[in-house]
Amino acid sequence: MSSSPLTTRQPDSLSQTKRYRTTIFNNDHTTMDTVVSILMRATGCSAEEAYIEMWEAHTFGKADVHFDTREMCERAARIIRTAGVEAEVRLEWDD
Repeated sequence: MSSSPLTTRQPDSLSQTKRYRTTIFNNDHTTMDTVVSILMRATGCSAEEAYIEMWEAHTFGKADVHFDTREMCERAARIIRTAGVEAEVRLEWDD
């Protein structure tokens, strides 16, 4: 019986790419309309989606508003912060 080396399957590049999330936090000084507007600009989402995310942050204190590469989430967070809204970027799933 011959022995052959075991081969391991290499994971595809998509499974190696980690997704990140941008989270916003509610505050008492930025208007709801401003939050909706900045979310649309930062993430390219529709007015309806931006409103839902704003409402979630207003009601629950925070909302995940964007999922993408780290660079794209950091870009969205920078734009959101220009409106005075706190934003953080983290891995989509905490390991």
